[in-house]
Formats: sequence, C-alpha cells, structure tokens
Amino acid sequence: MPHHDTQTRETGRARLERLLRIAETHVGKGVFARRRISSDVVLGEVLGTILDTHPEDSSYVMELAGGRLLDPAPPLRFVNHSCDPNCEIFYWEAEPGEAEEERLWMQTIRPIQPGEEILIDYCWPADAAIPCRCGALTCRGWIVDPAERHLIEEAEPT
Repeated sequence: MPHHDTQTRETGRARLERLLRIAETHVGKGVFARRRISSDVVLGEVLGTILDTHPEDSSYVMELAGGRLLDPAPPLRFVNHSCDPNCEIFYWEAEPGEAEEERLWMQTIRPIQPGEEILIDYCWPADAAIPCRCGALTCRGWIVDPAERHLIEEAEPT
C-alpha cells in the first residue's frame, strides 16, 4: 500500500520524471529507469483520464473495476508488456473517510538497473490476446493472462 502523505500529483509527476524516461523500443515507445531502483518500490500512481467507452485507439487503455476505463498519462502510459516483468500494477482503495475511489499504482517486483526498460505483464484475457514480441526466455508467445493461455492453445490449428 502506498504511503499516504501530502505529496501533490505534480510532485508525484516530478518524481516519475526523475526516475524514468521515455525512449523508442522495438515495439514503439517504452519507459526506462534513469537510475537503479530497488525491489518493492512504488514508482507512482497511474494517472489519466477515466472513460466510459473504449476509444477508437484503445492501445493504452486499462480496465478498472465497474467497467470503467483509464487512459493513462505519460510516462506510465508507455510501459510495455513482458512475460518476465520487473513491475506490477496494483489497486489501492481509499481508507474509510477519504474520497471513495480506487487508485492504480505501479511498483517494482525486483531490482531495476539504470537504462533497463520498465515492464509489466498485461495479463489480457484470451479473447483480446495478440502475439507477443517481448523476447523474454519465458515468453508465452501471446500477450495473455497465464491462466487463459490454454484457451489460445486450444484455438490454435494443429
């Protein structure tokens, strides 16, 4: 759970800019560490615009509880998928008495070296899966939730 303090969203963005940079990758834009980041560090809140319907280009949209959608703002908008991620996204619900809202945060799950790309596992449902080009030794071949990989295997021609 993120530490709750008086830090403003602008300060949070400034922190992200100090930690991360956007650069080109083999799949488009990506996010890279500017310096070493330890494991279990909350990088920041995934901020953006809440949408009611999928936009025409929904490449970056994240599904939230209750059917809502989040179109994330940079830099976290450009975090790419890997079957061997170094970060994860987690939900944090407000404490009783605070504004009733669910918030998304990104956290490291292992140490990250300077220049290393920040990566998460998108865990898409099988009906939205696309071929994966992450290049990880453990690549599933598809951007899909590991629990639904068998659904794609069953649908593949033999």
